[in-house]
Amino acid sequence: MSEMGLRERKRQRMYQAVSDIAVRLFIEKGFDAVSVAEIAAAAEISKPTLFRYFPAKEDLVLYRFADHEREAARVATQGPSPLGALRRHFLDGLDRFDPVTGLNDHPEVLAFHTLLHSTPSLVARQYGYLERSEAALAEALGGDLDARLAAGQIIAVQRVLALENWRRIAGGERVEDVSQEAVAAAERAFARLEKALPWLAQKTEPR
Repeated sequence: MSEMGLRERKRQRMYQAVSDIAVRLFIEKGFDAVSVAEIAAAAEISKPTLFRYFPAKEDLVLYRFADHEREAARVATQGPSPLGALRRHFLDGLDRFDPVTGLNDHPEVLAFHTLLHSTPSLVARQYGYLERSEAALAEALGGDLDARLAAGQIIAVQRVLALENWRRIAGGERVEDVSQEAVAAAERAFARLEKALPWLAQKTEPR
């Protein structure tokens, strides 16, 4: 492996380690109760070093989404049609209880999602992530106005489905009891998207 490859792996490990430490502290004490200085001390790095990795405190939490930001764009190009591929991908995520779908009752996952959805600054920061996901998907779909409108609808559907799953499980329902209805809801949602966006249900090439 090249020196650059090793350097990048080391950098990514640092990102992950610092993010994990921060999330643990946030869950234990609350987001607003933990200072950046406390996180830096726990990670054994300086505050300037921490800010080089994470420009904002909220980024320490949202780093866990970093790998998913362009996921919809990547999946949409894998056929048989953009919506067909996205539907299959979401359903596969439900089947394996992927935390991104909200259908996961592991205590650490529930604690993370509770932190994410109950902290106003994190809720606000998520919109930047959603906007970048929409922009990437829109570009994959052709980049014109129709593509941007479609991307907004698709990302919104996935977000609402995942949020509903999390809310039910956080409310005390068992994941096994939510699972079947979550699949049915996803099927209905994507069927409606296919009716509203027939060009994405039929074509395998970007519009």
